[in-house]
Amino acid sequence: MAKVRKSDAEWQRELTPLQYAVTRNAATESPGTGEYVHHDEPGTYRCVCCRTPLFASDTKFEAACGWPSYFEPLDPANVREKRDTSSGMERTEIICNVCDAHLGHVFPDGPPPTGLRYCINSAALKFEPR
Repeated sequence: MAKVRKSDAEWQRELTPLQYAVTRNAATESPGTGEYVHHDEPGTYRCVCCRTPLFASDTKFEAACGWPSYFEPLDPANVREKRDTSSGMERTEIICNVCDAHLGHVFPDGPPPTGLRYCINSAALKFEPR
């Protein structure tokens, strides 16, 4: 997979201020405000920065956490994990493996079959209907 690399100025031109803050500066959108929190249309959720396919709609579930949640990525090679100790917590950050966009975090409190909850910012996603 070829890496997508752009200058800070290019990212700022291509993304909304919220998308830029979330994906390039690891900000978090306010809970319950994201476009895809209660979205249930069939399709694929892609990285807003590089369009890499990240999550399938059939892995999405209602976690009542305020952000879209998925129990597994579409292709594990498209995301990577990074230890995150910001905000006085220890968490696992999820990053797009193609463009290094911050997506959200993964937690070990999801449903079967994985037991994982990928808690992802809507601002980091672009939905593609089936």
